[in-house]
Amino acid sequence: MLFSIVSPVYRSESLVAALVERISASLETLTQDYEIILVEDCGPDASWERIMEQCRKNPKVVGIKLSRNFGQQYAIQAGLDAARGEWIVVMDCDLQDRPEEIPKLYQKALEGFEIVLASRKNRKDNFFKKFTSQAFYAVLSYLTEVKQDPTVAHFMLLHRKVVNALQQTGDYHRSYPMLVKWVGFRVAKVEIEHAEREDGKSSSYSFRKRLNLAINTILSFSDKPLRLIVNLGLFISLIAVLIAVSQIFLYLKGNITVQGWTSLFIAVSFFSGLIITTLGVIGLYLGKVFESMKGRPTYIVSQSINTKAS
Repeated sequence: MLFSIVSPVYRSESLVAALVERISASLETLTQDYEIILVEDCGPDASWERIMEQCRKNPKVVGIKLSRNFGQQYAIQAGLDAARGEWIVVMDCDLQDRPEEIPKLYQKALEGFEIVLASRKNRKDNFFKKFTSQAFYAVLSYLTEVKQDPTVAHFMLLHRKVVNALQQTGDYHRSYPMLVKWVGFRVAKVEIEHAEREDGKSSSYSFRKRLNLAINTILSFSDKPLRLIVNLGLFISLIAVLIAVSQIFLYLKGNITVQGWTSLFIAVSFFSGLIITTLGVIGLYLGKVFESMKGRPTYIVSQSINTKAS
């Protein structure tokens, strides 16, 4: 099989039919040898029913339903694990990633690239989402010490060897834009047009979900917060020495009337806050280690249609 299209679906019942139709129309300009894998992440609407309808109409549509809401990254993983194509496209289901851009990504790949990333120009998102995205990528660039491109998200074309490499990674917390960079291979970017959401609704990927993903991504791909805490501890030690020297100087001049109160107050307040913050950051990393050590699967399939196992 030449192409596998992987798209996680969540609360998008009104978009499923258009998604399949537009992907099919785009791919058939290249080949008849493709599959469309729709992974329903156990949403509260009728998305799975719409996916089953498409599977009955078109044997090239593969439906996978997860047993609960595991999250976008794990829905992508389920799709990649089921994909059989030589080339695999990952894209969101909201049609802001335009299926008509897939041939452009493939033409770039034919120049000798195993990974082609879609760079979204003129993003059709609201100001708050674009601002928080820019802020996140700026922080991530600083903490990972690798420049991150805020125009690149999940719309990408991957060769089979890249997907095989991704399947070998044992990360419990996943961020595919970061993992794709980590595995290496030859990478290219292609500018694409970013579209408005087809159904006119706001994204189901709430600020809270994006914040949790940001925190998990930072903790999974960078230990710099721990190194920053060490630097902060050394800096505070220097400040403490300077304060101690100043207190001794004031004492010798007779300017301290209530002895010990100022230095005690500063030391207790400041270092208590520092200790709590330090323990909190270390606790976050230990929590991620604890989750990884459980060895639980990152997703569970409840139903599948038109797959090899179904």
